[in-house]
Amino acid sequence: MTVTVPIRAVTGSPDTIVAAATPPGRGGVAVVRVSGPAVPQIAAALLDVLPPARKAMLSRWRDAAGELIDIGLALYFPAPHSFTGEHVLELQGHGGNVVVEQLVARVVELGARRARPGEFSERAFLNDRIDLAQAEAIADLIDAGSRRAAQAALRSLQGEFSQAVNATREALTQLRVYVEAAIDFPEEEIDFLGSEELRARLVDVQQRLAAVLHGAERGAVLTRGLTIAIAGRPNAGKSTLMNALAGQDVAIVTPIAGTTRDLLRVQIEINGVPMELIDTAGLRDATGDAIEVEGMRRARAAIGRADHLLFVVDAAEDPACRAFEEERASLPEGVAVTLIGNKIDLIDGNSGFIGSNLDQSVMAGGVGAVLGLSAATGLGMDSLRRHLGGLAGEGSNEGTFSARARHVEALRRASAHLDEACHQLAAKQGELAAFELREAQRELGEVVGDVSSDELLGHIFSSFCIGK
Repeated sequence: MTVTVPIRAVTGSPDTIVAAATPPGRGGVAVVRVSGPAVPQIAAALLDVLPPARKAMLSRWRDAAGELIDIGLALYFPAPHSFTGEHVLELQGHGGNVVVEQLVARVVELGARRARPGEFSERAFLNDRIDLAQAEAIADLIDAGSRRAAQAALRSLQGEFSQAVNATREALTQLRVYVEAAIDFPEEEIDFLGSEELRARLVDVQQRLAAVLHGAERGAVLTRGLTIAIAGRPNAGKSTLMNALAGQDVAIVTPIAGTTRDLLRVQIEINGVPMELIDTAGLRDATGDAIEVEGMRRARAAIGRADHLLFVVDAAEDPACRAFEEERASLPEGVAVTLIGNKIDLIDGNSGFIGSNLDQSVMAGGVGAVLGLSAATGLGMDSLRRHLGGLAGEGSNEGTFSARARHVEALRRASAHLDEACHQLAAKQGELAAFELREAQRELGEVVGDVSSDELLGHIFSSFCIGK
């Protein structure tokens, strides 16, 4: 059986690092953090005494000439009982760029170096204080754009995401032991590979992984938000719809076809999920207008990059949605579509747009929902908002973790390996099933950082704040 060796180990780094842990600018309090083996010596030189462990001490900080820099609180956390697992000194002084820079420069004079972005969190990871998913959750908590995103990040930071992944890994380990034992003892009369117990174990692992993946997918949406493109023919009411969702006049609305020439973007929030709306130029046959042609090119590019497409048709002029039928083949594959029948206030018995006037073939080919509304009057807009909330995983945060694209991709690959292992076991191909199970376990290790390349770690931590 292959044994995965964790990449984390105590760094033993000779460097001591320093950085401001609070953002630049004016403020009541600023925090400067120092971490590394030289902290006791630096603290003694700067404060004239090493503070007692984990107790705030009022102190005066002076430069090399003895001039007072600031007066504040000093806290000392001896290794390994600190965030980084190293000796840590935190200096809490008055906010202000000049004071903070003087203090950091003085600590550098005493033997530290300025920290790289994310180096404190990186050391915490390398010293086994947190795993990789928890480290990334720190950055996600700082960058959270909504209350739900912050809650999901906090759940991951507290280890709930990692615990769910590790519990799945443990169940997968037990499954691998069972399969590889069957391979090692083929002469046994009992058919281990075809047993009900093995099938039950495999189903259990698949269900565990599916639950973790579902929570991660929802968390990824909370972390990065949704990009929603609004497209359709000229004068279908795209800009009016954008203004209605945004609650302000973002886009110019006129009866003239082709008013919108370039992409218009606006940030909104629905049920705690950030969303970027993109209004695009109307799609139609080339008119010879070079500006409009470029606008349509950009529109199609934006549609291809979007998480979801709202395709708007004029329900009064085109109740059968022929405009969508004609454009469907040119839309990028893989982009989910909601078909919007706009201007239903101009139809007698307006809600009749849905069903009776709609060609049922429209429902095929990736259209997830069809909604009738009037962006101008607000009729049906609440239904659209509920629909968009559902796309973002509306509801309780229970089982939702702060997650990134790399987590979701790794979990999906692990799920694919489990599915393939199931096929191989059904065919009594034990060795091939064991290989797929090992690959699934390796993918889960990628999530928490037990098997990660230095390049990946560098990319992750370089996106952090300097003082984290």
